Amino acid sequence: MFDKNGFLIRFIKLAGPFWNSENKIKTRIDTALLIGLTVMQIVMAVVITEWNADLFDAIEQHSMAGIIKQIGMLIVIFVGSITITTMHLLVKRRLLIGWRLWLTEKVAGKWMDRGRHFQITFMGKNNHDNPDERIAEDIRIATEEAIAMAHSLFYSILLLGSFTEILWTLSGTITLDLGLFNVTVTGYLVWISIVYSIAASVLGWLMGKPLTEATNARQTEEANYRYCLIKAQDNSQSIAMIHGESYEQQRFLNSFQGIIETYAQQTAAWRQIQIFSSGYSVVSMALPILVASPRYILGAISLGNLMQSVQAFQHMVSALSWPANNMAQIANWRTSVERVLGLVAALDELKHDISCLNSHQICVDKGKSSSLKFEQVSIANMEGETISLMLNTEIKAGEYVLISGQSGTAAKLFQAIAGLWPWGSGHIQVPEGERLFFMSPRPYLPTGTLMAAICYPKVDDAFKRADVEQLLKRVGLKDLLKQLDQVESWEKLLSREQQQRLGVVRALLYRPKWLFIQESLDSLTPDGETEMLELFVKELPDVAFLNISNQSSVEAFHQRKLKI
Repeated sequence: MFDKNGFLIRFIKLAGPFWNSENKIKTRIDTALLIGLTVMQIVMAVVITEWNADLFDAIEQHSMAGIIKQIGMLIVIFVGSITITTMHLLVKRRLLIGWRLWLTEKVAGKWMDRGRHFQITFMGKNNHDNPDERIAEDIRIATEEAIAMAHSLFYSILLLGSFTEILWTLSGTITLDLGLFNVTVTGYLVWISIVYSIAASVLGWLMGKPLTEATNARQTEEANYRYCLIKAQDNSQSIAMIHGESYEQQRFLNSFQGIIETYAQQTAAWRQIQIFSSGYSVVSMALPILVASPRYILGAISLGNLMQSVQAFQHMVSALSWPANNMAQIANWRTSVERVLGLVAALDELKHDISCLNSHQICVDKGKSSSLKFEQVSIANMEGETISLMLNTEIKAGEYVLISGQSGTAAKLFQAIAGLWPWGSGHIQVPEGERLFFMSPRPYLPTGTLMAAICYPKVDDAFKRADVEQLLKRVGLKDLLKQLDQVESWEKLLSREQQQRLGVVRALLYRPKWLFIQESLDSLTPDGETEMLELFVKELPDVAFLNISNQSSVEAFHQRKLKI
């Protein structure tokens, strides 16, 4: 788990502050309880081995009174074991969900911070693809498996400490006749368990090493396959209209081929582990009694001591073999942690890259004047290649500006104004304290009631229902009035024109001072587009808007034209 890249240190830096978070008192209490209950589990394990020894001694002595006494002890052990195990489970699961929630909020917060979820899509996809999968599934595995393995490791250490002394005492001293000389060995069962466990752990770790890479590769391919299915579902209407089902099926199969290949790699890795595990389980079953039975045959120990030796030996081997027993779990956990760390590292790298620390970034800040200023602004692509001419201009409050030319470059200019496209150079100054509103070509309409979708990102009671109903009538969507409380996936149900008209309703509800229209009316007829622009002017008399459009019919409506 320790490597030159400081994997474990990076994980602790990311997830460790949970124990110093806002709920640190509750978290630390649960952690202390978990540790205490784990100690109690060890106590129960020791008690059970002693009970087992007493039971077999009673059987060997044909003592009915002794057996009845052990039945009474069994009832006590039964109640105590159930109580400790149940409490341990409840505390552990409470700690698990708390840690997962905290880490999810931290990583998701980084991802959704100031458009990072949008910007990161333009970076290389080596270490941050499928962020949804990393946040939803990999964080779950990273936290749950970490606590599970930390508990089992702590439990194993306690086992080792508790049963080494027991096994040492039960082993006694034996003398080995090597022909030329004799060797006296004290605690021989302890030494056998140590040698056996080390050998098994080293062999198991070597055989299980390929599983980490294979698991990581398979998780990536599984996520890519799910993404293909989700994308097809999101575009089901378009696929059905042009009969693209056969192409999609082939695309699914091509993507699934990656799963098949990584599945084969994982199978080969699991085969090695299975070979080792099968042989290990057989030897572990027989070895303790084989190495402990000579002392019983010689009459040095009782039957109860023999059975106690066997159990102590098994506990010691189990504790010493923790790496071998957990190699698959470690591989799975590490893969998920690496994926979470990869996403976080990419977000941190993005944050650094887009900071205004050099001349190769577009810097945006707020100015006191009521105007939008561009100083030596040029747009570049991700490779740093400039794709626009230098822009030096000022747009005053209340101006209507038509932006024409390359719509893709113009869209990046809007993204730069919003602080989402830093690639390029120059300085943009936006008016301080004045609301900016960006209308995309297709407004985001989350699944839910139509009222909530219109009011997004505010809650559905942020605006008066009467105002929403009035605006729906004015933009030509009177037929949607009866569906305001209906829950649907609106982006699939409504046509592009209906969605764009809903975008107009949303913009009018928010009443911005600056309106950026990114081909947000292109599905309307020329008359319909002009009608919506006139509605903006009438309802928002002080608004300034920049409209990306190559429609000649709307040129006369604007006061000036800016070509990108």
